[in-house]
Amino acid sequence: MADFKRRTLTLSSGKQIKLYGNSMAIGSNLEVGEGAAPNILSFMEQRQEESPGNIIPDFTAENKPKKVKPISKPVATVLNPYRLTVMEILEMADFNIRLWSDLKDNIRRHGVSNPKIFNRES
Repeated sequence: MADFKRRTLTLSSGKQIKLYGNSMAIGSNLEVGEGAAPNILSFMEQRQEESPGNIIPDFTAENKPKKVKPISKPVATVLNPYRLTVMEILEMADFNIRLWSDLKDNIRRHGVSNPKIFNRES
């Protein structure tokens, strides 16, 4: 089964495809390429600084307080700039699944070298 890690698609045959972005995409004409911009629905992790609160600072040998650094913790966020609903996201996923299934069906029917595997508008 294929695996996608660190911008590398590894196939069960051992072949590796290095990608510039972080995803693959399929178009309505069934052409496959890199989906470089995660601008519809994506994950973002940021560092959020918190003040240490009411912590009593330690004192050094010279009886001067040590500087207390703010605590930084990761915060995960979902970016959904179009404010898609659950049903809209599922519809989008179904659409892409259908495209990938159509590509598989066309390759089984016509082979990988035949241009008929692509949906071309007449």
